[in-house]
Amino acid sequence: MYLIIVMLPLLGALITGFTGRWLGNYGAVILSTSCVVSSFFMSLLAFYEVGITGVPCYVNLFTWIESGTFKVNWSFLFDSLTVVMLIVVTSISSLVHIYSIKYMEEDPHIPRFMAYLEIFTFFMLILITANNLIQLFLGWEGVGLASYLLINFWYTRLLANQSAIKALVINRVGDIGLSLAILALFYMFHSVEYSTIFACVPLFTNYYFDIFHFKIHGLTLASIFLFVGAVGKSAQLGLHTWLPDAMEGPTPVSALIHAATMVTAGVFLMVRFSPLLEYSSFLLFVLTIFGSMTAFFAAVTGAFQNDLKKVIAYSTCSQLGYMILACGLSNYHVGMFHLSNHAFFKALLFLSAGSVIHAVSDEQDMRRMGALLKFLPLTYSLMLIGSLTLAGFPFLTGFYSKDFIIELSQIAGYSNLNMSYGLFACWLGTSAIFFTSFYSARLIYLTFLNNSNTSRVILLNVHESSWLIITPLIILTLGSIFIGYLTRDIFIGFGSDFWGSSVFIFPHNSYNLEAEWLTTTIKWIPFFVSVSGILFATLLNVYSLSFYLNFQYNRFLLYSAFFASKKWYWDKVYNDIFVKFLMNFGYEISFKNIDRGFIELSGPLGLSYLVRLLSVRISSIQTGQLNHYIFFIVMSCLILFSLLLPSLVFGFKPDSYILGIFWILFFFI
Repeated sequence: MYLIIVMLPLLGALITGFTGRWLGNYGAVILSTSCVVSSFFMSLLAFYEVGITGVPCYVNLFTWIESGTFKVNWSFLFDSLTVVMLIVVTSISSLVHIYSIKYMEEDPHIPRFMAYLEIFTFFMLILITANNLIQLFLGWEGVGLASYLLINFWYTRLLANQSAIKALVINRVGDIGLSLAILALFYMFHSVEYSTIFACVPLFTNYYFDIFHFKIHGLTLASIFLFVGAVGKSAQLGLHTWLPDAMEGPTPVSALIHAATMVTAGVFLMVRFSPLLEYSSFLLFVLTIFGSMTAFFAAVTGAFQNDLKKVIAYSTCSQLGYMILACGLSNYHVGMFHLSNHAFFKALLFLSAGSVIHAVSDEQDMRRMGALLKFLPLTYSLMLIGSLTLAGFPFLTGFYSKDFIIELSQIAGYSNLNMSYGLFACWLGTSAIFFTSFYSARLIYLTFLNNSNTSRVILLNVHESSWLIITPLIILTLGSIFIGYLTRDIFIGFGSDFWGSSVFIFPHNSYNLEAEWLTTTIKWIPFFVSVSGILFATLLNVYSLSFYLNFQYNRFLLYSAFFASKKWYWDKVYNDIFVKFLMNFGYEISFKNIDRGFIELSGPLGLSYLVRLLSVRISSIQTGQLNHYIFFIVMSCLILFSLLLPSLVFGFKPDSYILGIFWILFFFI
């Protein structure tokens, strides 16, 4: 059963991709959707067997690579962490497949699209079920490839080409970090198996790399390389720029990338290697700072975006920052709890946005929408629930995990002097809540409640989507309401042993009990901050235009808003510092001096010049006169005889290389 969970999406992808022409559109969608849905139901059984009953499963198939001490088995690990990710990936993927049946029905390449979705799901399953670093790296690279194919699905669009290349190139930076981490871990432990590495970590706490006579802590260096991989894949600050541009793909792709598969891989990597990260206090500090800064930056940037899908994309980046922040506070299980909760309401938001875009003739600018409440009441209700969950409204799914992360940061900052940076993370995380609730409310106002800015022709055709689109949205809405409440005690309840040995935390780094005993006033702070963000968005959208005159001449607010709307100029900085430099280097040095210079002069160009010179010399010998030819033949025989004479008289044998060089030089002359 466990292997079938992983292999069914691959089987569906191969059949759909190679026989889609004969299956037809309906045959392709039925086959692909059936495979993923079947995988989901078997994942539920695996969740019961492994997670609820507490019996991990190891499946070892055969030896994949073996060279000296380097041995890699094709094996699978199903523990509590794996089965939670299985539920998240297969459930969201199943709903996205069902949603795509209707959403993509007019596209002529549905079989190819379904095959890409399934191969995406397959590689993510390989990543989360891997029992060694090499197999994990296979899934890691596979989801990067699948994301490129899906973002670039409409390959005739220039923006789709550029966005896909950008996502692939930026992720290669993170992939280099993961590759170096694998090399460092193998160098230290002489193994890439999880069980060997995690068991030996306590014995390597004093291991140092000697690099140019600098002593570098081995576990810290390997952890930093792992984090670089997570920064690229999970779009943390610095390598986040690919995530908003990934919106150029179809909306189901955005939902799958942001909710369940690619961007969660980095967080999963951090949680999986918790036995390693716990021994590196420096990396925990880096995780906390990067996570909080990413949450704040993305929330501020999302508040000033006008593209419907890009607002939700920046919210994904912000929520990923909260997950990394939880890992930095050594509460990996809380990060996983927020990951599983986030999957449902983020998929709901993206698919609801797709329903809106589908209804308004593919318009994505929120400023050109408005008054859609009267035409799309059901979609409005579902998207409102998703937005409130994202904002952390009490007793919805997002409330249980995000607020708990803020409480943990408060406890870590006040109770542990070594983690005083927790206060910095707490302030940034709390500030991010304000902007999150602000852009969630702004999205609702601009799209559904404000006056319409849509043309009459489009409004006459606006209607609710079909049941194939609405049904997945309703299921995700139920998850966005109840999943957090139903799973809270299992995942992060005090005394719960659900995670078993899959997550390792030092007892002095866990603040679950202290967070439960925070004063009521502190626990209400995130709620009041969230409500204030919603109220501020209401003031901006309900009051008349004269309300804006209060901010019109405030230059600080004006420049701050402009700066945030330009995404803090990250793209421009990268273009000016890195891209232009590399382009100039590639043209001036690599192309002109090396390719067109040294290589061509010493290679094809120089060889062609030499051939022309030799051809002229040799052709001058061909005079057509018999006496010249007799002279050359006689001279050659005499010289050859003079070389062979020592061997005949003294028994000396000339080297064959000497004879060869002689004949070559003779004909050149």
